[in-house]
Amino acid sequence: MNLLIVGSVAVDSIETPFGRADNVLGGSATYASIAASYFASPGIVGVVGDDFARKHINLLKKRGVDLKGLQIESGGKTFHWSGYYEGDMNQAHSRSTCLNVFESFHPRLPERYRRAPFVLLGNIHPALQLEVLGQMTSPRLILCDTMNLWIKTEPKLLEQVFRRVDVVCINDGEAGQFCGTSSLPQAADHLLRLGPRRVIIKRGSHGVSIFGRRSFFSLPAVPLPKVKDPTGAGDSFAGGFIGRMARSRTINENAFRRGLAAGTVMASFCVEDFSCRKTAGLTSKKINDRAAALKESVRLPAVDLI
Repeated sequence: MNLLIVGSVAVDSIETPFGRADNVLGGSATYASIAASYFASPGIVGVVGDDFARKHINLLKKRGVDLKGLQIESGGKTFHWSGYYEGDMNQAHSRSTCLNVFESFHPRLPERYRRAPFVLLGNIHPALQLEVLGQMTSPRLILCDTMNLWIKTEPKLLEQVFRRVDVVCINDGEAGQFCGTSSLPQAADHLLRLGPRRVIIKRGSHGVSIFGRRSFFSLPAVPLPKVKDPTGAGDSFAGGFIGRMARSRTINENAFRRGLAAGTVMASFCVEDFSCRKTAGLTSKKINDRAAALKESVRLPAVDLI
């Protein structure tokens, strides 16, 4: 196990213009770990109730996800989210959110998890993210994700997290909300001044950018004929990114760019079906073929324009 992922493990009921899926596997740690499993050996820390279906456990194990850190609460019920998407599906609408055992969750890291060289902090409460950081020994790279709720309710705690991680992963709206600007370069500069080595700003169907103190790189989204369910795309991106980083002997600009490509590719597979159905059944060839198509889409001829 070389990658620790901490986040939610859930059961979702989702409706989109392309259909409905009830009581399917969800949660940030779930999406991220499955995406990461093609590149690294992830272990997750999360909590479920004893109603969590055995088929979900088996799916995670089949993908090689270490479950020693998954807490199973006897007599408890698993976090359940129900929601729907309309139109362009850029925004999820919640019908119900039942936190259940996740409401009192505190991450307890098995001893060997504390020595993991790579860490992904899913978009859980920043106080819990800080709890995880307090249990780690000396990780090589820490990536944190977040969401607009924590930016609105816990900005000071969230800033503490940002100051202690290597990479901040955030979408364009959240970056503007936290930094008070509509300029993405200004938002990235603001975040970089807090201490992270890189800032990733996701722009949904418009692609993703990664900012360093002296570097910038951007990729388009993979053009898809049909997006069936966008749930978990951001988590799949984060898992693909940190999973690919875990394969890197040297953490340099090329490694970050490969990570961005891996995250983009895994997110593109995620949205093609409900839950983790597509990402859980991929092959190396399918991933590499899509990565090659992405590379071709950004290939430039000679850069001398005049």
